Amino acid sequence: MPKPTMDDVAREAGVSRALVSLVMRNSDKVSDRSRAAVLEAASTLGYRPNLSARHLASKRTRTFGMVINDLHNPYFAGVADGVKAAADETGYRLLLNSAFLSDDDERSALETFIDFNVDGIILSGARVSKSVIEQTAESVPVVVASDPVKSRKVDTINNDDHAGATLVVEHLVELGHRRIVHIDGGSGAGAKQRKAGYTETMERHGLVPNVVPGVFTEASGVDAAEMALKQDPSFTAVFAGNDMSALGALDALDAAGLRVPDDVSLVGYDNTFIAALRHIGLTTIDQGRDRIGRLAVEMLIERVEDGRTTARHLTTPPTLVVRNTTASPRD
Repeated sequence: MPKPTMDDVAREAGVSRALVSLVMRNSDKVSDRSRAAVLEAASTLGYRPNLSARHLASKRTRTFGMVINDLHNPYFAGVADGVKAAADETGYRLLLNSAFLSDDDERSALETFIDFNVDGIILSGARVSKSVIEQTAESVPVVVASDPVKSRKVDTINNDDHAGATLVVEHLVELGHRRIVHIDGGSGAGAKQRKAGYTETMERHGLVPNVVPGVFTEASGVDAAEMALKQDPSFTAVFAGNDMSALGALDALDAAGLRVPDDVSLVGYDNTFIAALRHIGLTTIDQGRDRIGRLAVEMLIERVEDGRTTARHLTTPPTLVVRNTTASPRD
């Protein structure tokens, strides 16, 4: 059976084709009675508007694309929640793609979104180079979330990771800790700033920084904690680069017969839903993931609908969330 057309709906409802078009565009120039008749006819016939034709006419798709760097990291899901909520509230659709921790896949995802003619792209935890991001921005507005890219061509929205790391160290020092290990996040978004905040705050208190290499994964947290225990088991606190790494460190500490926080205090970063689970109760830093996602959408709309061309770079303040994994050292 051929698909029903707008003309079919007009005949079924006993109205003009122009009126059907107004209803499908949600125009306020249509009476409630006529709107109800058209929608009933469309439902009876199984008619769906031709979005492609509408988009060709308007030169816009009212669609945003979002590239998530790592589907295994619940932090990015929290940012996506904010993006989805803001997109729904403003009448935009959201397409998701993942780079699966691959630069090539991230470039491919950007190209796919350009091919789909999205109105804007949000990159969450970008791995590709600044030049690739700026080249993409020549075709479509781009917002980089959770990665401090310095550019005059793209917008960015980030948590103040340096300040967040400072909050962590200050909290541990106030509890009485002096030997604090930091598990680095490697090339992960914000890792460089967190490492710098940790190092500078330690030195300001006259303490010796102890950075163990790692990345933002559970397995890396296990390896880094085991390495720290082999190098110098006298530490009393661990500041992991993110919550996933902290969970791995928790597992390694438990395997070594150390109790958290009785023997070792542990702090993560991101305040993911896992950190809030009662049997984990991880002390961590909240970045305001939902707000970051919402602000990313707002910045895209400013470019798409308001015509803004100058880049904006926003920073959200971090908050320390104290739970069950930190306490004063016994010694």
